Amino acid sequence: MEWVILALVVAVAGYAIVIYNGLVSNRQMVQEGWSGIDVQLKRRTDLIPNMLETVKGYMGHERGTLEAVTNARAAATAAVNGTPEQRSAAEGQLSSALGRLIATAEAYPDLKANTTFLEFQDALKTVEDEIQMSRRYYNGAVRNLNIQVESFPSNLIANAFKFIKAQYFELENEADRQVPNVKF
Repeated sequence: MEWVILALVVAVAGYAIVIYNGLVSNRQMVQEGWSGIDVQLKRRTDLIPNMLETVKGYMGHERGTLEAVTNARAAATAAVNGTPEQRSAAEGQLSSALGRLIATAEAYPDLKANTTFLEFQDALKTVEDEIQMSRRYYNGAVRNLNIQVESFPSNLIANAFKFIKAQYFELENEADRQVPNVKF
């Protein structure tokens, strides 16, 4: 009888350890995913000043569009330490401003033919694709962690060790979900 009780206690303790380790693993995957998004967003914000300098010579009288991109980039840079929710709002504004910049640039044939501008557009498209992939990985990791934090019996361990749900990285404006469309 004592052996049965001891075996049961050991089994429960072992199961709790497995659950705890799963929670730690999922939390680390969320942090890794966020790091991937952060790197791609930094690449995008670093690319924008060079792109704007190329565009300024052609679009001098499009000051409002250039200022919108500059202000949105500043807001995105300021939100770098914010929550995923704050960060996605700032990045959504930046995506929207970049989309307007690309659309406005289509009215300038010389700019559309400028190889430097074309290289920046290609680099921006690549970064946008990387952001999308990073966002998908991150949101998958968040989903896995949140399921484990909310599911029984793992929620008992999660609550005991103060594991909390993570926030998804989502764009609020449906139009911002689209990668800027570039046509020549």
